[in-house]
Parts: sequence; structure tokens; C-alpha cells
Amino acid sequence: MTGNGYKSERTLPTECPAEFAPFATGHSVYFVKIGGDKLSNKHISRRSGRPQAKGYSEAGASYYKRALKAFTAQSGSPREDIDWNNATLRQRGRILYMASPVAASAIKTNRTSIIGMGLQFRSRIDRDILGLTPEAAKEWQRRTEAEFALWANHKQNCDAIGVNDFAGLQQLALQSWLMSGDVFALIKRYEPTKISPYSLRVHLIEADRVSTPTDNATLISPSITDGKTKDGNRIFDGVEVDKEGMIVAYYVRNTYPYQLTTEKTEWVRVPAYGELTGLPNILHIMDSERPDQYRGVTYLAPVIEELLQLRRYTESELMAALVQSFFTAWIKTNTDTTEIPVNEAGGDIVGLDGEEPAEVSTSDNEYEMGPGTVNHLGENEDIVFGNPNIPTSGFKDFVETICELIGAALEIPKDILLKNFNSSYSASRGALLHAWEAFKMRRQWFVNDFCQPIYELWLTEAVARGRIKAPGFFSDPLVRMAWCGARWIGPAQGQLDPTKEAKAAIMYVDRGFKTHEEVTVELNGGDWEENLEQLARENELLKKAGGGNYMATLADNDTEGSETDA
Repeated sequence: MTGNGYKSERTLPTECPAEFAPFATGHSVYFVKIGGDKLSNKHISRRSGRPQAKGYSEAGASYYKRALKAFTAQSGSPREDIDWNNATLRQRGRILYMASPVAASAIKTNRTSIIGMGLQFRSRIDRDILGLTPEAAKEWQRRTEAEFALWANHKQNCDAIGVNDFAGLQQLALQSWLMSGDVFALIKRYEPTKISPYSLRVHLIEADRVSTPTDNATLISPSITDGKTKDGNRIFDGVEVDKEGMIVAYYVRNTYPYQLTTEKTEWVRVPAYGELTGLPNILHIMDSERPDQYRGVTYLAPVIEELLQLRRYTESELMAALVQSFFTAWIKTNTDTTEIPVNEAGGDIVGLDGEEPAEVSTSDNEYEMGPGTVNHLGENEDIVFGNPNIPTSGFKDFVETICELIGAALEIPKDILLKNFNSSYSASRGALLHAWEAFKMRRQWFVNDFCQPIYELWLTEAVARGRIKAPGFFSDPLVRMAWCGARWIGPAQGQLDPTKEAKAAIMYVDRGFKTHEEVTVELNGGDWEENLEQLARENELLKKAGGGNYMATLADNDTEGSETDA
């Protein structure tokens, strides 16, 4: 008993606040006044004899409510929650992509909307920091874009295995990131050739090939390991971090965990950054969910169960429809089974002259029917047709409901996920705008993790080889950043009504809400300056050919649009 007359099951901690000390019994937390005074009635429930719950203890943290008392949630560290489960999540995500139409749609929709035919590079240097005139900056940008295209547009120049150009590498990297949770780009150097003056090559590494070597690791599960290096650094699923938690290296294996091969598995330690240059040796493309997380989680992880159940349900409904299409019959007879005649169907009945006879059953209890045939039943025989009454009327509604839940988790509205636009214009546009915000966010992540770092690696080599002139590039980090400025233009947001979208764009520009460049990128992903120059050349040609029958200038179009809007 305490001095207050209340039974205590635990000694009060010495670090209690000066006024009150926490006292826990089971899942209840309440306060005991230090001293001899009795507890106030406002702290004790008269009905239950237990403290009055406060805040979330009467909501999501309650252990007394019937719906919640059996809900025991114990989240662990990112290592426990993610690393130890990642091997299973990757395999399941990959299989669902291969076997589930909805999963494949989710990943491919992201690939098409985020990357499309490839994010187009546009140099955008900071000429104020560099002290360049607009004309000089524009000329430098054009030269750099042409040099980068020399490297990026040829697969033998940029891909370490010679399969994809840079646009193809973008598509593959994004798809692998979504499917497996992360993907790695190993930076390699080859000897320049006559058609490629650059040594830079990119080798994409799938997530499974980055793992902890088993010779310095403690096996946690068949495919997940955690280890330490000789100097005390920790390894989390192939990612080596120092005592401060900074990533210092990655371990890349030459085989896959479940690969059927006689090749001996070996690991190569790849330092995250070059010791002399500080440039990255390997790029890690992932989306972090939690602090202290070193490996990514498949995009499909929150909906794996729903996707699997939807696939099973779809298969069962398909089988039911297939069964219903079969014309099955049973013969009822009172004749002794020994007197049932041998099946005589087949031969010319089901085949054509000159063809091999079809397979004919020789079972005494099986008959076959051919098209347009008339058969006679024997004495004491009757026929009964099968009619499997399997309801399929709710199939569409059920699938759409599940896809709504899946789409909500993946940030892809049902209409876009199923490619079924039957809603009103405003509803479809709202769905498209919502999805586009997610696409733009993932595009920026991908640019920051993949496109921009590779461009900066390429530009560093181009400047070092003297093919690009960039004074101060290696002497001042601020100047280097100014030279590395770039814009990556991807697919534009889809237009449900091009006329309405164009009128809105004209109004935004006319009222100063957006620039010509912004609306050009949003409408079709183009370059407004290039469009302007091309229009000028086309107008000159039209003038010469038609004597005045030529397109209106951009200014005329803006004026017309403003008058129409007014």
C-alpha cells in the first residue's frame, strides 16, 4: 500500500516530475499525487474505479474498447520492418507485375506518364552567377545539348551492356524502382571510341544483386543478412554505413539469390563516392518512407494482398464463365450397366473427308456429340442437361470497388488505372489532375536520383576533356552548380478537352498567372523558344509561297485569345 492508501503494483520511478509521478497498471496510465493527499475524483472514474482516460487513450490508443483491445501493433525499426521483409516483398511485387493486369497497369501507367519516350534534357545555366550575356548563355546551352545528345542518343555510347539509349535506361530504371523498391546505377568507364569521345557508361543493377556478403554477416533469414565490417561499419542489406549512419559503400553480387547456376557467388564492394574526385561511383534510386531507411520498398507493397485476391477472384469468374459455355449432358437409364453400348460417335461425324479422325473416347460410359446431330435414346433412357447457375452480375462492381481502393493507395484514380473514362468531364479532369500531381512528384524524385547526377557526371568529363568550355567549373562549387543547371522535360498532362485547355492557357498567360514557357511545357512538353523560332521560319516560308496567306504571329494569337476571353 502507498501512503495514499492505494495499492501499488510498481515502484514509482525516481525521475518523476516534481508535482506528479506516472503510475502504470496494465495499459492504464494515470498519476499519483506525491504526498499524503487523496487522489482527486476528477482523476478517478467513479463507475469503473479506474483513472479517466485522456486524449488518444479514448480513441486510437484505447485498449478497453471492444474494437481495439485485440489490436496489438508493434512497429520495429526500419531494419526490422523493411530489410527483413524486403526479399519477400520484391518477389511478390515482381510476380504480381507479371501475372496481375491491374498491377501491370499501375506500374506501366507510371512509366508512361513520368518518363514516356524519355525525359528530354534542356540546359538552363545560371547566367547571372556566370556573368554571361543572354546570347552567350544560349549558345553555350545549345552546344552542350548537342554534345549530350551525342552521348545519350546511342546505346553503345551510354549503356554499359549496349542495350538501351539514355531514354531506355530511364524507362528501365523507373520500372525496376517501382517493381522492386529500388534500383542501382553502377558508373563504369570504358575507353573512348571513334564514335564516342566519352568514357562514361551506366550499368543498371537490380535490387536483388545488392546484398550483404555472407562471409561477414549473421544470417537472419534465408535471404536477408545483417553484418559488420572489420572497421566497425554496419551493413544493412548490402548498404554499408559508418558510425554516423552515412552511406559509404554498396556490396554488389554477381548472381541472383534464387538463380539456378553453378557460378560461385562473389561480392564486390563499391565505394559510394570516389576518393579523389568525390563523384558518385554508384547511384541509388529509391523513395524513402522512414528515417534511417537504407533500402526501398516495392511500389505495390501496400496493395499486395488486394491485388492477389483480385487476381484469384478474376480467375474464378473466368473459369465460371468458361464452365457455363460448356454444353454438358447426363443420360439417365434404368438399363443394367453391362448392357450400355460402346460409344460409336466420332469418325466422319466430327471430322471431314480426307482428314484424320478426331480423338474418340472408348469409355463405355461416355458419349460425344457433334454439330447438328440427332441421336436416339435407348429404352429406359432420359437426358438431363447441366445448368451451373453461377452469379457473375456483380463482377464489374466488385472489381471497380477493389480498384478504387488499390488506386487510392497507389495515387492512381480508378479511371486511369483501368483506362476507363466514363465519368463526366469535371470528374475525369479531377482524377487526371490528382494523378498528375503524383506523377510530377515521382518524376522529380527520379530526376534528382538518376537523370541529373548522370548529366553532371557526363558534363564533368566533357569539361575535363575540353569538349565543353566552362571556366571555374573545378575551382568553385557554386560556379560548378551554375554550369550544371538543367531542365528535364517529360510527357505533358493529358487533355480531355484540348479547346478548353488551350483557352485556359491563353487566359493564364494574358493575366500573368503563367509564362509562355510554363504553359507550353504543361500542354505538350515542348520548348516555347524553339516553337517561336520555328514559327518565325515557317511564317517567312509561307509569306514567300502564299503572298500573305500565312499563319498569324504569336502576338496576334494572344490578342485574339484575350478578346475572346473578354
